Amino acid sequence: MPAPYLLWLTGAGLLVALVAWLPLALRRLPLSVPIICIAIGGVLFASPATPLRPMPLAYPLITERLTEFVVIIALMGAGLKIDRPFNWRHWGVTWRLLAITMPLSIAGIALIGWAGLGLGLVAALLLGAALAPTDPVLAADVQVGPPKTGEEDEVRFGLTSEAGLNDGLAFPFVNLALALGVAQPGAAWFGPWLLHHVLWEGVAGIAAGGVIGWAFGWLTFHMPAETKLAQTGDGLIALAVTLITYAVTEMIEGYGFLAVFVAALTLRHAHRDHDFNHQLHNVAEQIERLAMMLVLLLFGGALVSGLLAPLTLVDWVAALAIILFVRPASGLIAMTGLRADWTEKLTLAFFGIRGVGSFYYLAYGLNHLPLAEGARLWAIVGLVALLSILLHGLTVTPVMRSIDRRQGRDPDAAASGG
Repeated sequence: MPAPYLLWLTGAGLLVALVAWLPLALRRLPLSVPIICIAIGGVLFASPATPLRPMPLAYPLITERLTEFVVIIALMGAGLKIDRPFNWRHWGVTWRLLAITMPLSIAGIALIGWAGLGLGLVAALLLGAALAPTDPVLAADVQVGPPKTGEEDEVRFGLTSEAGLNDGLAFPFVNLALALGVAQPGAAWFGPWLLHHVLWEGVAGIAAGGVIGWAFGWLTFHMPAETKLAQTGDGLIALAVTLITYAVTEMIEGYGFLAVFVAALTLRHAHRDHDFNHQLHNVAEQIERLAMMLVLLLFGGALVSGLLAPLTLVDWVAALAIILFVRPASGLIAMTGLRADWTEKLTLAFFGIRGVGSFYYLAYGLNHLPLAEGARLWAIVGLVALLSILLHGLTVTPVMRSIDRRQGRDPDAAASGG
């Protein structure tokens, strides 16, 4: 029997190979990388040779930190590949998704949790906040292409920018659930929540991201010397910006997710057409894919280890309603009056993919306020993420290729960067 260390090295090598090869192999198939990763994880952890059972409640801090890292690197990649300059009018579809779809989704999911599933108010609100945001990690197939490739139609732009910014709206409601959970009867909680968790943390996140993104943009592209960072040709700068922005923002109690996306947009704006943007984006994307695949392997392991065991029939019905009704309905409401083809509106409304971000929000919430419904909440969030990965993963390729054809683009040329 080979040494476990050698087996782990072999597995790590196969994982890296899959990161590079799977997107190419699945490009034209109605199948997604996340589906394959979950299946591999399920097979791996179902084996008697793998005694580890990666249940999130058994490893709460690891779950929070690992999913946190995947989300922040995904946000950096998303911000770097948006070609469209920041403009209030030109980002209209984003504001619709954020100001209308997100609050309606949170309210709808929380109502399902409270009235339909019998969850307490705190648990229902935490469920709504965790499941409402579009995931920046698993939404890669519906996002814009790499910098300057021209793959930025209204659908791809809307879903990319929404995934980048909706964390700034989801986190306040996670914190609202926590505030309600610890509030003493008669104690004032709304004012402190509004002032700190909504206003201060949001403003601090935007400001910190903007300042750090500007500073790295100057060092990278405009520093009056041959030592400017773009001369290195090393895209690892993207990882540096991600880590510094997130850490510094969290130190001043701002929203780090929001700051990372703003920093990415600001860094890209520093020199929008520079070829070094490709190196920055490529490194961020590679790290994101590797970390994402690790999380999904563990998710597959959790599924075969009993993550969904607490579910009842009504939980399955609720999960289907969240995927098939809450997001599409709230998305279509937000699209009212938008000048776009009906297929584009329907695609924007339907592809609110749930996944790693939802894992993070739930892990964060339960680590700060343990709830008796914790195992059931994990089961519901896991089921919704699984259904989303399967449903959206099986439909995204044909839908996006159809949109490309309707808009006069060759989907094969776009997928190959041509």
